[in-house]
Amino acid sequence: MASGMRAGMAMAFAFLAGAAVAADAPPGAPPPDAATIERQWVAANRPYDAARRAILGQTRKLAWQGPMVPDWQSLTAYRAPEWYRDAKFGIFIHWGVYSVAAYKGEWYPRHMYERSGQYADYYRHQVATYGPMPKVGYKDLIPRFKAGHFDPQAWARLFREAGARFVVPVAEHHDGFAMYDSKLSDWTAVKMGPHRDVIGELARAVRAQGMKLGLSSHRAEHDWFFEYGRTFDSDVNDPRYAALYGPAHPLLSARGEDGREVDWTFVSDAYLDDWLARSSEIVDDYHPDLMYFDWWVGQPRFRGALAEFAAFFYNQAAARGQGVVLDYKLDDMRPGTGTMNIERGQAADIRAEPWQTETSVSPDSWGYAEGDTYKTPDEIVGLLADVVSKNGDLLLNVGPKADGTIPPQARGILLAVGSWLKANGEAIYGTRPWTRFGEGPTQVVAGTMQDTKTKPYTAEDFRFTTRGGKLYAIELGWPRDGRALIHSIGPATKVKSVTLLATGQPVAFRQRPDGLQLDLPARPEGVHAYAYRIVLADAAGAAP
Repeated sequence: MASGMRAGMAMAFAFLAGAAVAADAPPGAPPPDAATIERQWVAANRPYDAARRAILGQTRKLAWQGPMVPDWQSLTAYRAPEWYRDAKFGIFIHWGVYSVAAYKGEWYPRHMYERSGQYADYYRHQVATYGPMPKVGYKDLIPRFKAGHFDPQAWARLFREAGARFVVPVAEHHDGFAMYDSKLSDWTAVKMGPHRDVIGELARAVRAQGMKLGLSSHRAEHDWFFEYGRTFDSDVNDPRYAALYGPAHPLLSARGEDGREVDWTFVSDAYLDDWLARSSEIVDDYHPDLMYFDWWVGQPRFRGALAEFAAFFYNQAAARGQGVVLDYKLDDMRPGTGTMNIERGQAADIRAEPWQTETSVSPDSWGYAEGDTYKTPDEIVGLLADVVSKNGDLLLNVGPKADGTIPPQARGILLAVGSWLKANGEAIYGTRPWTRFGEGPTQVVAGTMQDTKTKPYTAEDFRFTTRGGKLYAIELGWPRDGRALIHSIGPATKVKSVTLLATGQPVAFRQRPDGLQLDLPARPEGVHAYAYRIVLADAAGAAP
């Protein structure tokens, strides 16, 4: 697409967005234009200028002092550390002010300002429950976020019992409320709401349980997250709250000639500096072993700041001898410069480099929502086996309630998965892919946002892993006749012994021309996936 056409489309979308806003605004109270919005936001953040400059100065210095520099070719020197390749299973935590409303999840802050369309029920719920706008808005939920039962040690013990090897709480979601002790904002869990450094307390508890700490920042999306509050007389337009609600620019996009979505949303240099400073502050203060960014850091305006952050993150970790992971989505980073994460989705086959999928115990939300639905432990274990067989890690999300308790349904799922891993973790932790990931009739629907589209696995579906010269086959169902047949292990692969991990019992087997037949003992109780340790006569045959 020619540059003139791109500019014309950008102007057209900006004009249309402005017209829509003006039409929805009350008489005599037009929303501020982009320049005014930016001035108000910059002014609201002026008290933090000195701290921001100091952080940026140190960040940009370290970005050029180490094994990498802010250049995408240099950043291809990244390698996922061995702890991550061995970990396989982590816990994600979406917890924040949005948990107070507990209404359909963590995007409540955005949708509560949409007065019409498919999300209008959020607005109606907000007004009916908490009061009319502009008198009451999202800011007024903060005092209700008391977290009176938040026990980081209990959380960490539960996650460890669930079999997790790393834990990734959200340090800041799109709503702009920091769950950590920030020098760059007063809108934090330390200064408001719980009056506790949630991230700091969790960091200590998680590491005390021997798990790695990851942290997630979704601040990039904050540039536009509260945009619907601009369309009428709401507290989003009040300059007194600009530091919380952010620029709230219109989120603009269009499809180009090739059918791909093109982003036209305004992002200022000041916002990019603030994003980089806040991201670096998290690293400076908590030294996470993993950093996770949501999808919007891949927009063209973020690419330079993202490269600066990546070089800084890798260099400061290298100086401490710390192996770190930087997660990204879609094509947000150049392949090989970080670890690719597929949101609510899977890979079709074994990937050469370690990767990650993130999903939630709920098929519908990430944050806690009253009346939510939940997946079964069988679904989670089947997903874990599939992901690990393809050289990936699973990051499983839970959404605690506003008071700091974890919903019993989520807790039950975690404990069931942990019980399965206690018996079968040998086939998961520290493993590497085999020559093929698996076999069976069930076809995985690969790609982003596809995790509920794969049909239930059957007893004919197997996933393979290897470790220490042993081959592991995970059967994703129990055969009715007590016999299993693994076609991928043909007569040329000589089998020495087979053991059912759940019971430690040996399994009788017979090598047939069409595969390895297992004559199974009694079916063990628990989650319906069954791991077999297969010792080969030639151990080298199990090598990845």
